[in-house]
Parts: sequence; structure tokens; C-alpha cells
Amino acid sequence: MAFSITPLPYDDTALAPAVSAQTLSFHHGKHHQAYIDKTNAAIEGTDLADKSMEEVIAAARGSNQGLFNNSAQSWNHGFYWHSMAADGGSASDELAAMIDQAFGSADELVKQLQDRGAGHFASGWVWLAEKDGKLSIEETHDGDTLADSDFNPLLTIDVWEHAYYLDHQNARPAYLKAVTEGKLNWAFASENLARGTTWAYPA
Repeated sequence: MAFSITPLPYDDTALAPAVSAQTLSFHHGKHHQAYIDKTNAAIEGTDLADKSMEEVIAAARGSNQGLFNNSAQSWNHGFYWHSMAADGGSASDELAAMIDQAFGSADELVKQLQDRGAGHFASGWVWLAEKDGKLSIEETHDGDTLADSDFNPLLTIDVWEHAYYLDHQNARPAYLKAVTEGKLNWAFASENLARGTTWAYPA
């Protein structure tokens, strides 16, 4: 079974000006596609060929860095596309209550996501995650992922330069502000929380 790139769940202009159609054409059509292609090439003819993306990631962690990087980045990007929406909407009552408990308010959560993303050294990912009924902001570096972790990721923000450089140049804080203030997909986060298990990369 070969993996496919996750289709964008919106028109390529839907996130502008936070994320432009030009950025999506490179980020989705080239970066994500390259990770998928390299993952497929690495598992072809092996006992991982019929496994889920999450199983590939878990098998590769610590034993095959190249396959881990490409499969984890494939998963992260698929999750990232769904973490944004043209209209971010509102969190469910359950998620809203947990945000208030963990961060004091939705505005404070957004501020902390911006601060953690801006302060993240070099490339990586910033996540809103749930574990044991509590929310936290987590960071992973480079191609690492929460896909095979003890956390249930609810949302992620890509802080690799290719996620924002065409639109915001080196101003990562401007990108984070634009994405977190209106483009985070709270319906997706609410679904991930209600399901209680980690999102599965589409087969």
C-alpha cells in the first residue's frame, strides 16, 4: 500500500494572507509530496509496506532515521493542513473548559502558542496536546512528531521556515500571529479531543 499526499481540506486561497496560495503550492505540493515519495520508496517491498503511517513511524523511530524523518514529516504535514481553516470557528464546550483550566483563557492559550513558536530554536513544531485529561503546549524539533507518543495531539503549527518565508520572510512571530488569530481549526481540535485517540493518517 503506497501512501498518498493528504488533500488540502480547503481552497488554496482560503488561508490568505496568513498562508498564501503560493506558500501552499510549495509547502503542500512539493515539501509534503517529497516526504510521501521518500516514505513510499523506503517501505516498498518490505514488511512495512502494508502498515499504517503511524506503525511505520513507530517502527522507524530509533532504527531508521531516514525513514523516520520522512514518515513523521508526512504525518505532521497531514495533521497541520487540518489544524488550520478559513474560519477557525469555536472550541467545543469540553475543549473550551479545558483551555480555561489549563491556560486561564483562550486568549492566553493563543499568546502562549505564539510565544512558544517564536522561541522555538530552529525548525520544528508546536502542538496543543492532551494527556490524562489535561492540556499542554508541546514542542518537537526538526522532523519529530507526537504521532506515536503518549500525547493526543489536538492542533499543530509548523515553524519550519518553508511554512512562512514566502509570506512573512524571517518574521516568524508575524506568521504565528496570523495563523493563531483566526486560522486555527478549533472544530478539528474538538474532534481530536472527543475521539480520545491520535488522529490517523488517511490510508
